[in-house]
Amino acid sequence: MKIFHTVEEVVQWRTQELRETRFRETIGFVPTMGCLHSGHASLISQSVKENTYTVVSIFVNPSQFAPTEDLDNYPRTLPNDIKLLESLKVDVLFAPNAHVMYPQGIPLDVEEQKGPFVTVLGLSEKLEGKTRPNFFRGVATVVTKLFNIVMADVAYFGQKDIQQFIVLQCMVDELFVNTRLHMMPIVRNSNGLALSSRNKYLCPNSLKISENLYCGLKAAENAIRSLVPGASLSRSEVIDIVTQIWAPYIDSHDFKVDYVSLADFKTLVELPAVENTSVQQPLVISCAVYVTDREKPNTIVRLIDNIVI
Repeated sequence: MKIFHTVEEVVQWRTQELRETRFRETIGFVPTMGCLHSGHASLISQSVKENTYTVVSIFVNPSQFAPTEDLDNYPRTLPNDIKLLESLKVDVLFAPNAHVMYPQGIPLDVEEQKGPFVTVLGLSEKLEGKTRPNFFRGVATVVTKLFNIVMADVAYFGQKDIQQFIVLQCMVDELFVNTRLHMMPIVRNSNGLALSSRNKYLCPNSLKISENLYCGLKAAENAIRSLVPGASLSRSEVIDIVTQIWAPYIDSHDFKVDYVSLADFKTLVELPAVENTSVQQPLVISCAVYVTDREKPNTIVRLIDNIVI
């Protein structure tokens, strides 16, 4: 596996490979922030299976962190990540530093930032964007930069970050980016907890409790799928089904709910109700919950999850 740290190295590699193969080969790309787990491995394995070459990037992107968030504490495990990537037969790891990606620097205060940024209006302000106002601006900007560097045929993203995928799909479609996006299913543990780098912050007891996030979403999905023809559930009824499962953990202050959403898959517009009809647009039930660690009560981890119907 080749390891590059500059844009020039990646561009030179790609140009040389395409020249030698006369553009008959394909490149798959998996952008990550490192601390790789089985969820990342599923994306990478799919790319290796479907493409001639696979490029993975590891870059903890400052522009998607607010000044109050955990940029400095975000887990960085590059040596272990490299071992995993080599075992998965990745061709190129691109691991730039912040100066490579942001030549004018990247202070966390948006008012002090300089240079070009990408904003996807209408989608970025919803759900995650309400709590993290500049998060998707940072995501869209760094992914645009990475797409321009790697120029992959297809890029792989996990469904766990469903809003991120929807924002990036809009960006790719409407900025005419020549990289196709492929959304892969959420990888979960045996009891349904979505794998996440942030799970490392929680003790085993709190991780076990966090499995109920999926249980609540799954209960709502089952209720929707069980609707008889002509029947419906209101948005509030769907949310009540979810939060009833979580009630013991809300009462014990293990969970603090940020949001539960019932929205159209493409637009993320909240749906007033869902009906059993012959023609039903895809919808997504999603949530964000603050989980307090039982062993370290000052540690609060924000977990997200979703189910697409």
